[in-house]
Amino acid sequence: MRRSSGSIPNPRPALLLSLCLALFSFAGVWPCAAQDTPLLSGGMGFLTKTNAGATSYQPIIEPLAAAPIGQHFLVETRGAILESFSPKGGNQPGYNHSHFAAMTYLQGDYLASSHLTVVGGSFLTPFATYNERLSPVWISNFQDGPLIAGLGLMSTGVGVGGELRGSAYSNDNVAIDYTGYFSARSANKQFASDRSTGMRLNLYAKKVGLEVGTSYGRLLQGTQENFYGTHLWWRPLNTAFQFRSEYARGKHAQGYWFEASYRTKAFGGLDSWVGRFEPLFRMQQVLRIDKAASDGVAGVGTQRVDFGLDYNFSHNTRILTSYSRQFASTGNKNIWETGITYRFLFPAWRGKSK
Repeated sequence: MRRSSGSIPNPRPALLLSLCLALFSFAGVWPCAAQDTPLLSGGMGFLTKTNAGATSYQPIIEPLAAAPIGQHFLVETRGAILESFSPKGGNQPGYNHSHFAAMTYLQGDYLASSHLTVVGGSFLTPFATYNERLSPVWISNFQDGPLIAGLGLMSTGVGVGGELRGSAYSNDNVAIDYTGYFSARSANKQFASDRSTGMRLNLYAKKVGLEVGTSYGRLLQGTQENFYGTHLWWRPLNTAFQFRSEYARGKHAQGYWFEASYRTKAFGGLDSWVGRFEPLFRMQQVLRIDKAASDGVAGVGTQRVDFGLDYNFSHNTRILTSYSRQFASTGNKNIWETGITYRFLFPAWRGKSK
C-alpha cells in the first residue's frame, strides 16, 4: 500500500484481522523446536498536515509479523489500519471521516542458499528504494513520500507472483545484490496487482558507505510501458549523516528527489538532548513528458522543497516536523506537517534458551 493524498479505499478490517490471526495461529501451532520465535513488530503514529490552509489528521498503525518455519522458510506480512479526518470542501463546517484496513503484503520466503532467496505471494514491488525501505511510518524521515514514488510501481505498488533475490557477490570491500520479479494480474480487492516484471541491481562499497543501484520495470498489460530508475545512498562510516537520492523515468513523466539528514555527536553523543535532533532537507521535482496521467504522479510539472526537524526519543519514539513549499502551474502552496511515531518489536512468545 502506498499512502497518498487521494481517496481512501473501502474498509476491510475483518479481512485484515482474520488474516493476521490466521498467520499468528499458524505460527503458534507449528512445532517450534526447530524454529526461532516469531516476531511481532511495526509502528504507529498520529500525523497532521496543513495543506494550503486545510488541516487533516491521521492516526495509523502498521503491524508486521515475521514467522520463521524451520531453517529455510519465513512467512512475513504487514498491514495498515488508519483513520483519516479532513475538512469538508466548499466552506462547509466539520470534517469528512474515512477509515481503511488492509494487508500491505503477505509473502513466503524460501532461503535456498546464501546467494538466493525465493519469494512467493504478495510482495512490495522492488523498484528503486522508497517502496521497500522507506514507506513504513516508523522509518521515513518525512510524512509524505516523494513526488515520484509512484513511478515504476505500476498502479498498486504490490505484485502477486514471485521474486528471486540475493547476494550475487560479496567480499570485505564490496557487495552486489540483485532482485528480479514477475507479477500476475490480480483483481482481488485485497491483493490487487498488475501484470508486470522487473529487476534491480545494487552495489555497496562497504568502506565508504556508498550504495548505487539501477532498476527496471515493465507493465505487461494494457498500454505497455517501461520504467527506469537509479538511486544513490551515502552514509559515511562512523557518522550520523545520510544522503539518499533517486531518479525515475517512465513513458509519460520523469523526476528525482534527494534528501540529507544529520545528527551531531559533538555534545555528548547521539543520545544527548542535542544529538537527538535531526535536521532534514529534501528537494524533488516531477517533469511531465506528456499529459497522460497514468503513472501515479502529478499531472503537471511540480517542484517541491522540504525542510524538516525530527527529534529522536529513546525507545523508538520520534517527533516529525516539516515545512514544504510546492510550485506548480496549478498553483503554489505551503504544506506544514507534524506527527509522532512509535516503533514496537517483541517476540510472539518467550523463546527457549539453548
